[in-house]
Amino acid sequence: MRTAVLHGTAGSLLLTGLVAAPAGGAPARPDPALSAGTLGTAVAAERAAAAGIRFGRCPKEEHLPSSLQCGTVTVPLDYSLPDGKRIRLTVSRVKATGKDPRNAKHKVPRQGALVYNPGGPGASGMHFPLIGLLPEWKRIGAAYDLVGYAPRGVGRSAPLSCRDPEHLPKPLLQAPAVPSESFKKARIAEAKAYARGCARRTGSALRHYTSLNNARDLDVLRAALGERKLTFMGASYGTYYGSLYAALFPSHVRRMVFDSAVNPDPEKVWYGNNLDQSVAFEVRWADFRAWIARHDKVYGLGRTAEEVRRSYERARARLAASPAGGKVGPAQLQGTFLQAGYFDDHWPQRALALSAYLKGDPKPLIQVAGPHPEAAAERENGNAVYTAVECNDAPWPTDWRVWDRDNTRLARVAPFETWDNVWMNLPCAYWSAPRQKPLDVRTPPGKLPPTLILAAERDAATPYEGAKELQRRLGGSVLVTERGAGTHGIGGGPNKCVNGHLDAYLLEGRLPGRNAGCAPHREPVPRSR
Repeated sequence: MRTAVLHGTAGSLLLTGLVAAPAGGAPARPDPALSAGTLGTAVAAERAAAAGIRFGRCPKEEHLPSSLQCGTVTVPLDYSLPDGKRIRLTVSRVKATGKDPRNAKHKVPRQGALVYNPGGPGASGMHFPLIGLLPEWKRIGAAYDLVGYAPRGVGRSAPLSCRDPEHLPKPLLQAPAVPSESFKKARIAEAKAYARGCARRTGSALRHYTSLNNARDLDVLRAALGERKLTFMGASYGTYYGSLYAALFPSHVRRMVFDSAVNPDPEKVWYGNNLDQSVAFEVRWADFRAWIARHDKVYGLGRTAEEVRRSYERARARLAASPAGGKVGPAQLQGTFLQAGYFDDHWPQRALALSAYLKGDPKPLIQVAGPHPEAAAERENGNAVYTAVECNDAPWPTDWRVWDRDNTRLARVAPFETWDNVWMNLPCAYWSAPRQKPLDVRTPPGKLPPTLILAAERDAATPYEGAKELQRRLGGSVLVTERGAGTHGIGGGPNKCVNGHLDAYLLEGRLPGRNAGCAPHREPVPRSR
C-alpha cells in the first residue's frame, strides 16, 4: 500500500507541480532536471519510509541535553541519481508530551511531527526541540513531536567548509562606510579566493547544495518520520525552501507556517533580495536609534536619532584608529549592531556597550562584539553553506562593475548595511558551479491546504513585501502581521496575539477569515548596567 501511494504521488506531482498551465496560457513544458529530481525524491522517500529513523542518545559532538533523541536520515546527494552517492542528515526529536499545560488531568491527542527550520542558509535546527520547555510552546509540544534537523552541509550533515577551520584568517577590523578602491580590490581578491576554496574543498558535489535539494530532503525526512503529510514551520530562509516544497509537493502538505518570509519572486532570488534587505536595515537602524534617543537619560548617546547616529560614528572613528582590546574594530561594531537589527531584545545591551565605550570603558563592547574562537569552525561552516546555497540557487552578476554601480547608489541612502552585504555575497560573482534558474513558486487555489504566513511590518532581514508576495503566490494562504514591529521571527515570541493565531492553526487547523493584524509587542526596557 505504501509503495502504491508513493508511486502514485510521483506521477501526480509531475502533472500538478511541473506542467501546470500559466494563467490564460498553454501548458508549460516540464523541466527535465526538475522532473528527474521529483522522481528521485519519490524513490528516496519510499526507502526512507521503509527504513524510518532510529532515535537514540545524541552523540557528544552535538552538545545536546539527554532530553533530546537523535538519529539520521539518508538522502541522495543528487536527486536525479537516487541510486548514486548518498549523504546522512542529523535529526533531533522530543516526543509530544500529551500533557495539557492548562489542565494536568487532560490528555492531548498527538497530531504527528512538527518539523522546524530556523533559516540561514547554514543554520541548524538541532536545538529546536528544546523550545517545548518555553511556556509559549508547551501547548504545541503537547500535541506534536518537535523535530529539528541540520540541513545538508550543516553541522554533521555532509558538512561544507570553504576554508580550513584550523587556519582561518584573522578577522578584518575595518569596515569603511565609503570604501576606497584599494579596499574594494582587497575584498574582491578575498571573494575570489573564498569561491575557489569552496570549489577546491568540495569538488563536484558543491553543485548539489541548493534550496531545491533542501526541499526534496524535507520530503524524505517527512517519509522517514512516518508522516503521510508534512507539518512544517520555517523561519527566514526556511520559508523559501518551505515555499519550494509547497510548490513541488502540495499534496504532501498538512500544515505549513512561514515565519518572516523571504520574497520568492525569481527576479529577487538572491541578488535583488539582498539589495532590498540593505534598504530595510537602514529603516530598522533608524528605529533602534530613535529608541536609544527616547532613553537618553539612561545612555547619554543623544536626544534625537541623528545625535545617536553621530555618537555611533564617533565610536567607529575611534575604533578605526585604535581597536578596542586590539580585536574590536569598526567591523565588529557593525556586526554586533547589525544583530540588533534582527532582534530588538538586543537593543539594551548594545546601547549600554556603546555608551560605556564612549565614556571610557571598552569592556562591555569587547564582551558583546569581540571574537569567539571556540565558535570559529561552526561560523565558517555556516558561511560556507550560506554561500554555496545562494550562489547555486540563481544567476548573480558576474561583472564587479554591476555590483559597484548598484551598491554605490544604494549606499547613498542606505549606508548602514549595504557594503557589508556586498562583501558577504561577493563570492557569488566568481562562482564556478552551475547556477540554477529559480523555481517560480505558485500554487493555485485548492491545490495546497491553507497555510499561515507571519511577518513583522518593519522586519529588516526579510522585508515585509516578501511576506505579501508569498501570500499572493500561495493560494489559500493567510498573512498575520505584527504592526509597527521589526523582530525577525515572531512565532512563539512575546506577542500573544501572534501566538494565538499560531496555536489556532497548528492545534486546530483554524486560520483568520482574512489577513489579520496584531499590535506590536512591548518595546524592550532600557538597562543602565
